[in-house]
Amino acid sequence: MRSAAILAAPLLAFIPNVVGHGYLRSVAIDGKTYQGNVPNNPSGDSPIRLIDSVEPVKGASNPNLSCGQNAQNAALVASANPGSEVTFAWASGNGGNWPHNTGPMLTYMASCGDTTCDKFDASNAQWFKVDEVGMKSDGSTWVQQDIMNGGTYSFNLPNDIQGGDYLIRHEIIALQLAMSDGGAEFYPSCTQVRISGNGDGAPNATVTFPGAYSDTEPGILTPNVYNPGFTYTFPGPAIASFVAAGSSSGSGNNASTNSTSSAAPSATASSAAPSSSSTSGSGSCSDMNGNYAREAYRPRRLSRVMRNLN
Repeated sequence: MRSAAILAAPLLAFIPNVVGHGYLRSVAIDGKTYQGNVPNNPSGDSPIRLIDSVEPVKGASNPNLSCGQNAQNAALVASANPGSEVTFAWASGNGGNWPHNTGPMLTYMASCGDTTCDKFDASNAQWFKVDEVGMKSDGSTWVQQDIMNGGTYSFNLPNDIQGGDYLIRHEIIALQLAMSDGGAEFYPSCTQVRISGNGDGAPNATVTFPGAYSDTEPGILTPNVYNPGFTYTFPGPAIASFVAAGSSSGSGNNASTNSTSSAAPSATASSAAPSSSSTSGSGSCSDMNGNYAREAYRPRRLSRVMRNLN
């Protein structure tokens, strides 16, 4: 009995740490689901870049803020179209429900430029924000609570985005320890997609990771996060607008026109509840039609446009 207790002690010490963190378990694009890999334990090819730990990324200057802990390029590039519905399912380190309920979920994209995303170095990525969601309209419950309850989160790719290979960086920021500098927990993930179609839009502005966030900005350092009447300010840039290829200015179209989130492009929001249901307790989403058209992509053209804009 004594030897069994000695063996069990390290395991018991490890379990709470695993349960308290998590990772992106799967992503569905137009109804086709791609499983991710348990961190540091790949079980099959996936378009989700593999991380080696369920621990959160800490610090806004951490190089792992781009795609997660020591993220490795994935083997697959998933097919998508402008306007495709993308659904994210998160899990705790032991495979159960996501363990946190306080903080925003943000989604960025980056062109893979002159190469395919399975060969692209994310440390060179130029990211643009396409979606953000925070508190619900009640002003006290976060949409992240729905993920903790076993739901998923969905958004739609921009309708006018130019075809090519892109990374989708979907991120949960857990704020339960963010009352002090450096307490915020970042859980970024990157999914490799190839967007078909005849779109001609490029983002009006891009940022880098690290670089987009500061450890002391209001959306990261939140000493009043549990106070009644707290108003949340999203970190990072505004949601991108899109301009036609070859154009350097213009009003463009909001990148999240078809997003299931009602978050506005402005940086400040006290409620960001989805205008229609963005979560599903059953772990699936409706209105997925399973279209996976493939067409030639144009990374070189988009790369030139983005260099001109920057």
